[in-house]
Amino acid sequence: MHHRVDRSTFRRALPALMMLALATPAMTADLPQDGEAVKEAGHPGCEGIDAKACVQHAIDAMGGPQRLAGIHSVSYEAIGHTVLAEQSYRQEPFITSYERQKVTVDFDHHRLVRDVHRTWPEADPHAAEFDTTLIATPQGGVYQTKQGQSPCSLADIEKTVDTLALGPERLLLNAVAAADLHYAPSQWLRATKHSVVEFTWQGSPVRVLLNAYNHLPDALERTRTFRDFWYAWGDVDQRIYFDNWRLVQGVEFPTNRVDWRNGVWHASTQLIGPSFNVAIDAKKFAMDSAVAAKSGQSVGWNREFSDKKRVVLAPGIELYQGAWNTTLVKQDDGVLVLEAPISSSYVRGVLAKAHSEYPGVPIKAVLSTSDSWPHIAGVREAVAAGVPVYVLDLNKPLLDRLVDAPHHLQPDDLQSHPKAAHWMVVGDHLEVGKGANRVVLYPLRGASTERQYMVYFPQQKLLYASDTLAFNEDHTLYDPELMYEVMQAVAREHLRVETVYAMHQGPTPWTDVRRLVERTLRP
Repeated sequence: MHHRVDRSTFRRALPALMMLALATPAMTADLPQDGEAVKEAGHPGCEGIDAKACVQHAIDAMGGPQRLAGIHSVSYEAIGHTVLAEQSYRQEPFITSYERQKVTVDFDHHRLVRDVHRTWPEADPHAAEFDTTLIATPQGGVYQTKQGQSPCSLADIEKTVDTLALGPERLLLNAVAAADLHYAPSQWLRATKHSVVEFTWQGSPVRVLLNAYNHLPDALERTRTFRDFWYAWGDVDQRIYFDNWRLVQGVEFPTNRVDWRNGVWHASTQLIGPSFNVAIDAKKFAMDSAVAAKSGQSVGWNREFSDKKRVVLAPGIELYQGAWNTTLVKQDDGVLVLEAPISSSYVRGVLAKAHSEYPGVPIKAVLSTSDSWPHIAGVREAVAAGVPVYVLDLNKPLLDRLVDAPHHLQPDDLQSHPKAAHWMVVGDHLEVGKGANRVVLYPLRGASTERQYMVYFPQQKLLYASDTLAFNEDHTLYDPELMYEVMQAVAREHLRVETVYAMHQGPTPWTDVRRLVERTLRP
């Protein structure tokens, strides 16, 4: 049946619609924001009952204890996206990656299998789409590919634990069984009052926000450390929204989960066609136990510095290569440390190496050239050591937040011995040091390199190009746009470059890089 719109009716309604649109910002400003405390005493929707009875109301709202306890497995497809805050070239609004998943979770045997088709926006042409399969338990897991199995990451194990214990299938059952279940202060969520219950899970408090009207769990909150790129931020406030409720086999089940971290919309996942108690194919969960064991033994991002891959670029200029490169630059009045990446433990090792390599010589500064979170994760250690840090003007607000971020759950040196940061802000070209190993810092200011600066060694005709140079396996450039912008900056500043290297690439003839960039410019 087709519905026709009467244009005259629309014209008569237009003034009222415009007034409503103009009033909307004021009306929104008057609404309570998510996380605000409910000022009235009591627990909305759970007046006069204890926290356990309040959770039992929520269990009943989802379908009752027998239905929830009767969920032995769940299978679904999902589509979602993840905000790449740690990768973004220009900060907020961030670029995103996209995922299509097929997931089976076996609650009885504490395991899951996740087939993922991912679209990665930073990939080279024809390489943005790829598939992975994760098989995991709380003790370890593997990635399954055509080439075989390899250990999964600690972040994957962490997500597996969360799925098995704190997903909506098990969240309320674990809450009601907790010996320390209690009320926390009530909160507003989506302009609706919520009672909040809190319990301890694996040593950390977890809060569940229960809707005052329908009693359903609308969100989970906690403060935690992460094993993914968010590890750099220490104690992270996380809220996971549950929404798009659907009746699935007698259970009220949220099919949308939105993950907020420190006020950033981190990820959104929409489940499609969830089904409980599906037949389990044990072969899909098969893992090489030795490979899976290695995943749990990983140190994650808490890396240690290694000096095994040392390259002398020039007298007094020493490159230490690894997944993240660091350079020591001996100048007449001290040592420069080029980059403070990965972790506090890594940078602690870098600083110790500088002291042992040049005993009695002060570390005069750290040069931190980009905004990528793995690249700045060790800056807190430099600040704790009282070392000045050269940062790009656009990155200073981000680094201010990083230095101020609480690390109570896993204290680092800066949390244990707080110090104010000594920033040296790079807004234009800036010379550092004198003599043979003096350097000049140049902001790049390109579309994809806006948050990076180069380090130029005039006497050596050597250029450190921040996070712009990396080769694929076939020796083509990863993301030629980055080096194209470096070439533009080199021309703009009239630099004479013979050798270039970067955060993830060793010394390379400048002529080779120019040739590769010029090849991409051909029609």
